[in-house]
Amino acid sequence: MTPTDAPRRMRILVLLFLAVTGALLAGAAPASAHAALTGSDPRQGAVVDRAPTRITLTFSEEVAVSDGALRVLDPQGKRVDSGTPAGVSGTTYAVGLHSGLPDGTYTVTYQVVSADSHPVAGAYTFSVGAPSETSVALSGQAAGGGLVGFLYGLGRYVSYGGFVVLAGGAAFVLACWPRGSGVRAVQRFVVSGWVALTAATLALLLLRGSYTSSGKVGDVFDLELLGQVLQTKTGASLVSRLLLLAAAALFVAVLFGAYDKRDDEEKRDLTFGLAVGGTVVAAGLAATWAMSEHASSGLQPGIAMPVHVVHLLAVAAWLGGLTTLLVALHRAPADTPVTAAAVRRFSSVALGGVITLVVTGTYQSWRQLGSWSAFTDTRYGQLLLAKLGLVAVLVGVGWVSRRWTGRLVGAADGPAEHGEPAERGERAEEGVPAARSGQAEDASGAVPPEAARTRTGVRTTAGASEQAEPAEQTEHAERAGQDEHAEPAGQNPPAGQADAPQRAQQLARQRAVMAAARRKRLRDADPNRFGLRRSVLAEAGVAVVVLAVTTVLTQTEPGRTEQDARAAGAASSATPSAPSAPSAPSGTVTLDMPFDTGGKDGKGLVRIDLTPARVGVNQAHVYVQRPNGRAFDIPEVKIAFTLESKDLGPLPVVPDHISTGHWTASGVQLPMAGDWKVDVTVRTSDVDQVTVSKNAQIG
Repeated sequence: MTPTDAPRRMRILVLLFLAVTGALLAGAAPASAHAALTGSDPRQGAVVDRAPTRITLTFSEEVAVSDGALRVLDPQGKRVDSGTPAGVSGTTYAVGLHSGLPDGTYTVTYQVVSADSHPVAGAYTFSVGAPSETSVALSGQAAGGGLVGFLYGLGRYVSYGGFVVLAGGAAFVLACWPRGSGVRAVQRFVVSGWVALTAATLALLLLRGSYTSSGKVGDVFDLELLGQVLQTKTGASLVSRLLLLAAAALFVAVLFGAYDKRDDEEKRDLTFGLAVGGTVVAAGLAATWAMSEHASSGLQPGIAMPVHVVHLLAVAAWLGGLTTLLVALHRAPADTPVTAAAVRRFSSVALGGVITLVVTGTYQSWRQLGSWSAFTDTRYGQLLLAKLGLVAVLVGVGWVSRRWTGRLVGAADGPAEHGEPAERGERAEEGVPAARSGQAEDASGAVPPEAARTRTGVRTTAGASEQAEPAEQTEHAERAGQDEHAEPAGQNPPAGQADAPQRAQQLARQRAVMAAARRKRLRDADPNRFGLRRSVLAEAGVAVVVLAVTTVLTQTEPGRTEQDARAAGAASSATPSAPSAPSAPSGTVTLDMPFDTGGKDGKGLVRIDLTPARVGVNQAHVYVQRPNGRAFDIPEVKIAFTLESKDLGPLPVVPDHISTGHWTASGVQLPMAGDWKVDVTVRTSDVDQVTVSKNAQIG
């Protein structure tokens, strides 16, 4: 791989960024809520003698409820609740019911917002007296899913990326490479981070109302929903972020404006003020995430929020500085190269960032997981393991970059070590142009070998001299070609003398391009600098994936919450069924059938609850779980009932999707008593499906 492959490698990095973003956003479950329903009264599928006066729901953490957040629908789909839910105690919420409800099957739906800003929605049914047919049709779209959910997730990713580039890039310029404030490529890169963060924050503010309620694209510009969002903790955080971004814009303007135009003495005085102001603004921006996400709920929020702020600042200093260094190594002009001293300073900053990430990440992992088993038994733990592996790879590649940095610094210090004046060595390390050190280009724009050595900051080796010889030959050929096309002396100008100024401008531009190309070839001939560029590019590629996994982690239910909800669900399943009405002596029949379709995510357990398991009308609930017990959705599930002794059936039933991993079918007619065969067809992809069977005794 040669230095001329830099544009191609940059394109590959961009494609990697887009591919990882798409894959992780597509693969993330849309209902990655961080609060789970752990109990209800009446419980799911229960058959009670008399209609209750209220419905109570218990979640794994506090949630935000609004009017209409808890609804109860009768068999005809009409609301029979009071419409105003209220907190009962802690994490339990209730909504009253109308009096005198008739017998039948009722549907309970809920849509709330967890304490860490994620929507939670679901539904279940219970029956009064005896189950009945119901006309309630629920949407199969999970909370936070659909197009709005995808756009919201993308906006979160872009906002994290913008913050990392903005804060990390500015820190790199101030702490490691002050001369970079005048490099156009670095300026554009940091400003693009500000633009991305600002645009993403505005988009999140508009999408928030629809994301936590209807999920419809048409509600994005609903002013009433926007007003409700502004009254929430998340809305306040987003507005605060926009105000802080206004201050960040002023900071960036000073950094790349007044700061760049000051001399070295004045820069030192201004650096302290910019460093303090920039740190305050960056910490404030990081706090807008800490106040509205994982850190603001659960265990020890008073400790978790400051730790989260420090964690984000360390990520920005490391990954943001790394990407800025990559841009500088590839795009900085030849007369302002990234110096060995700048790379050495960033190496120290990156090491401090890694140590900070290890300390804060250990605390956050303990807080979100709670047990060693959660690493492998929960999706959050599995993603965290993947992130830890990627960070280990990133640290390994960073160690390689530190080796290249050491070589670059050693080469830059070489002249002083060999008895040359120390002042010259310092000037070389700082990348002072040849013209400032008493060396200049000749009239044709060629750079003398001594100037080339000073400009790169590294003593030219024998190999580098060999690489420079073809470049010099090319320069001679280019000048010879120009001489051939030159006008002979004393010859009269052509008739089109009016085109002479334009041609002179074109020749001047060509000479400038060739001179810049010569300077770039001489700079890239340094093997130490070229090796550093390759290792930093590899670091940036891995960092993109780490940032993507981190974004998905913020949208995934913490392992501690998932395990608590699973334990509560298991306890609920172990609770005996509620007493049925006298006319329905038979209870619920439960059939558990493991399946394996042979494809990806093809293993799991399908559970059928048939109520009241007697001749006549029945209701079937279908639950699909992964091997670890977590509910998940599949493209299709179908049921067929067959009474082989009477040659009756199969009677097909297509259940309706209710919530994640839950389907239900009402009005299942079983006309005769006997040992019925229940066939369940499970399809996990376009081509992977299997049918599993069990028998159920119907009385």
